[in-house]
Amino acid sequence: MINKKQSLTLLSAVALSISLSGCGVFDWLIYKPDVPQGNYMESQQVDKLRVDMTKEQAEYILGRPVLRDSFADDTWYYVYHFKSGRDASIIHKELVIHFIDGKISRVEGDYDLSADFNTPLNESKLPSINEPENEPLIPESRPDSKPLVEEKRGLNTSNVD
Repeated sequence: MINKKQSLTLLSAVALSISLSGCGVFDWLIYKPDVPQGNYMESQQVDKLRVDMTKEQAEYILGRPVLRDSFADDTWYYVYHFKSGRDASIIHKELVIHFIDGKISRVEGDYDLSADFNTPLNESKLPSINEPENEPLIPESRPDSKPLVEEKRGLNTSNVD
């Protein structure tokens, strides 16, 4: 009888420990959504920023900032925070724009600025329509000219309603 009692206690202890650790073991089965927050910005957007741009121009390129300085509207904060639901990895990026007299004076943060950032818009060279930037992309041709799908000939299609 003691043997049966000990085995029942051991079995219940094993069942309890498995049920308590079940959340961690089967965690990969549970769907957890990705959580993006803030301003998502592409590097192409940040590349368009130039010194001496107005606030309206900066807002047109990047959108409204997450945070504006409460005491002076001369500092804008663009913050992006992304938490992956799968592996709980976190991406955090910031961009801080400082204005003097309503124009961009400096930009700092996690994004790389273009080489033309310090050239004001009125002094920068605009892209020309006649100058192609890159060679056109030509799709690769197949070496053989056989069709990919063979047509079946000889089927009578005149009896279609």
